[in-house]
Amino acid sequence: MKIKLEYIWLDGYKPTQNMRSKTKVEEHEDFKGTLEEIGNWSFDGSSTQQATGGNSDCLMVPVAIYPDPARENGWLVMCEVYNADGTPHESNGRCTIDDGDEDFWFGFEQEYFIMDTATELPLGFPRGGFPGPQGMYYCSVGGRHTFGRELVEEHADLCIAAGLNFEGINQEVASGQWEFQLFAKGAKKAGDEIWIARYLLDRLTESYGWYIEYHPKPIKGDWNGSGMHANFSNTTLRTCGSREVFETICEAFRPVTTEHIAVYGAYNDQRLTGKHETASISDFSYGISDRGCSIRIPLMAVQKGWKGYLEDRRPASNADPYRVAGRIIKTVKAAEKLAVTV
Repeated sequence: MKIKLEYIWLDGYKPTQNMRSKTKVEEHEDFKGTLEEIGNWSFDGSSTQQATGGNSDCLMVPVAIYPDPARENGWLVMCEVYNADGTPHESNGRCTIDDGDEDFWFGFEQEYFIMDTATELPLGFPRGGFPGPQGMYYCSVGGRHTFGRELVEEHADLCIAAGLNFEGINQEVASGQWEFQLFAKGAKKAGDEIWIARYLLDRLTESYGWYIEYHPKPIKGDWNGSGMHANFSNTTLRTCGSREVFETICEAFRPVTTEHIAVYGAYNDQRLTGKHETASISDFSYGISDRGCSIRIPLMAVQKGWKGYLEDRRPASNADPYRVAGRIIKTVKAAEKLAVTV
């Protein structure tokens, strides 16, 4: 049987990386869909800003594989990029994650706008004008305020069929703005699944005449931007039962605010203004059930006796989930080492 392996990787473009992919057709007698059955591959790094023309080969090393629900005998292969000498490429954010025991759990809330290719405006926006103000679009039902549901529903089905731990969808605050949620035990797995879900979403738009905009503030003015809120926990947060521990971990984020913002997505200053359910990019704050803070302590965690998770609301919709997770883990682990009470 011949199978189609879609190798997916992240390019070297800055400030925001793009997904690239190409198909390898292989013959297998009884393919089980495991990484052990497939090998590394290469690509022309000089065409993706990851190498020079005189030494252009970059390696794709498969790290996760999922069934491709839109292709017969197809598989989606998420890859890390390595240099020819076997060292991680500088564009490889996945290798920054220090979570070998998968103690960290992540739930990402991926917001995005569906854009009409013809108008280059979000769905529901008329040429030369604006739809009604925000208020009626969030979790709306009906053709007056809801745009793009057919694509969103099809994308959800594809993600579930691919085996992703897909947890939900909803229309967001602005017209044409949506969100999906994914959860995984293990930071690398969470990052893999967000990228595969983004790939399926982007590929799906090819048949609609639309495209996905991940810019955190594509529509200026009194419209919400798009984020990728990062809900995270580890054994400490899930079991401590201590307000002091929660606040100690939150405080650990304060002195490294700049380091976090640096990997939380380009143009995030346009979104993190202190308005539209955000904290200012120049400030750091945390609070219980406060969506205007940098980090929200969920009310559910408090009600469970200070056991649960935290939500970093600062990552932008265009952020790399690998780098976001890697930075959060580094900060939490530093807090655990320094605080005797943790």
